[in-house]
Amino acid sequence: MTGTEPKPTRRPALSRRHFLLAGAAVPATALLAGPARALVRVDQHAVFTEAARAYGLPVALLAGVSYAQTRWQDHDGRPSASQGYGPMHLVDGDAARRAHARADKPAPAVLDTLGDAARATGLGKEQLRTDPAANVRGAAAIIAEQQRAFGRPTGGSTDPASWYAAVAATSGLTSAQAQLDLADAALAAVRSGAALTLPDGTRLATARRAVGSPGEQRVALRDRADAARKLDPRAPQIDAPRGLDVEWLPAPYEQFGPGPGDYGNHDLAFRPKSPTIDYVVIHDTECPYDVALDLVSDPTYVSWQYTLRSSDGHIAQHLLPKDVGWHAGNWYVNSHSIGLEHEGYAAEGAPWFSEPMYRTSARLVRYLCDKYAIPKDRAHIIGHDQVPGTTTPTIPGMHWDPGPFWDWEHYFDLIGSPLDRATLGRRVRAGDVVRILPGFVGNKQPVTGCAGAGDTCGDKDTNFVTLRVAPREDAALVNDIGLHQQGQPATTYVSDHSARATAGLDFVVAEVDGDWTAIWYLGVKGWFRNPASAPTARPVAGRRRVITASGESAKTYGRCYPEPEAYADPADVQPVSPLIYTIPAGQAYVVTDESPVTDYYKAKTFSLDTPNDHVDIVGKDRYYQISLGHRLAYVRAAEVRLA
Repeated sequence: MTGTEPKPTRRPALSRRHFLLAGAAVPATALLAGPARALVRVDQHAVFTEAARAYGLPVALLAGVSYAQTRWQDHDGRPSASQGYGPMHLVDGDAARRAHARADKPAPAVLDTLGDAARATGLGKEQLRTDPAANVRGAAAIIAEQQRAFGRPTGGSTDPASWYAAVAATSGLTSAQAQLDLADAALAAVRSGAALTLPDGTRLATARRAVGSPGEQRVALRDRADAARKLDPRAPQIDAPRGLDVEWLPAPYEQFGPGPGDYGNHDLAFRPKSPTIDYVVIHDTECPYDVALDLVSDPTYVSWQYTLRSSDGHIAQHLLPKDVGWHAGNWYVNSHSIGLEHEGYAAEGAPWFSEPMYRTSARLVRYLCDKYAIPKDRAHIIGHDQVPGTTTPTIPGMHWDPGPFWDWEHYFDLIGSPLDRATLGRRVRAGDVVRILPGFVGNKQPVTGCAGAGDTCGDKDTNFVTLRVAPREDAALVNDIGLHQQGQPATTYVSDHSARATAGLDFVVAEVDGDWTAIWYLGVKGWFRNPASAPTARPVAGRRRVITASGESAKTYGRCYPEPEAYADPADVQPVSPLIYTIPAGQAYVVTDESPVTDYYKAKTFSLDTPNDHVDIVGKDRYYQISLGHRLAYVRAAEVRLA
């Protein structure tokens, strides 16, 4: 396009936290909203229709690109970690380069789509950053400009597939693979229709539309992505689905001292044959991507299987699937899990937890679960914050990432195993098994301390419901006696998950009182708001196994270690240490795995040739895995009744 567009007619003034819909200013956390329980057709909304008409795009394409970039969210004008703004994620290239300069890092390739949009529309950069309508218009302008540069037709009636290369080129992503993934996601949203439900029941959606094949455009991008991928003679060791952007950056297995145990940063094993692979653990790095790569390359540090980059979802693999990484803080979970570190900070959430990273992570996890027969549920695809302490003294020091701002419901949609699958629409009743499903976008729960004492964490979307000791908003928070072993009360601090029932976890209903539901949680009743008009938990269909104490109470454990008789060498015996939590008689907890492996993988020396080492010691004692509180736990079958 040549020249610039005159500034549009001025609309009624809006704060950057609001958006105009049907003549009323309403919260814009998800860009659009409406009356409770309403259906809002995003592809018919004036913001998208007017921008599409002005620049000759199919409105369904523009809405699909926004969904693929941000799920129609503007994050109140705050930038992502890669300096992308608004519902179209326009990247401020100047800001990105300055950020790298301040960090004294080499500046990577950056696409300045915000600057391009300012030039193409005549709108100021600040308006493009903070006004969602201007942001959508800016993206429409540069997509259309690129479409014409490719010599392809424009117009609202054109096939969205014919815009494939233009969408990829204006994505703000620099790698060919990331551009390809974004264009694929945008067309998928157009083809299948996209939807997002807010906690008040408002449903944002687009209609399905016939979409052709991008044909030679996609082939060209695929060829470019293949050519750009790093060639490495060890590449066959990569364990990932075909076409995913993964490179091999091995973690060192090195001996750094004279003793047989002076080595790092992982252990050799024979998985999945021995031990089995039963979990995927989701972490965040708490540092930039390049720092994480430095850490995993240090033989004196720890290790994990994969690291994912925030800006584009690029993946580095560090360990062979057969070997054990040191990542979960629980040796039993380490020996049975694959660890994924995602670039980001748990106290910041959305600026780092980007759509490209969610998409590539979900695609990788889906592949790993299929290959290693890992159930695609929240009992086996878990956060680091769900890994139990091995003993009571270790509980307060366990990590809490990815934290309250990781969108589990969206993540499982991308994995292809929606968390609301096999749930019912009826009201809950005492004795039901319910799944926590509060929604993420617009779910504002109390969280403090992200940037210091008293900070309210920027009113972020959260992945949990708050639990209280009585069915009242002013009732005290449920406390986690393992976290607060000195008798401190529970808090809303970002790292304190005492009173948080997280999306996707299953619990047994203890009582119902109007709009409030109580679940059995850490040995007490935890009450949360669950109104029939906007439920935050749903009954799980079918029969689910639960356990109750067979006596006055039952112990809980942080690992499934064998009985002493299973060990050939008495010196190898690992203590079976109960945790501080007990299950009183009369309470019930959901069984999330009826047969977790009872074993101890012994690996204490560097050499595979060491006798009686690198062996999996399997016992006969039986455990059940249960949903006890925020973290998972195990109970001995001999101490409970299965119902």
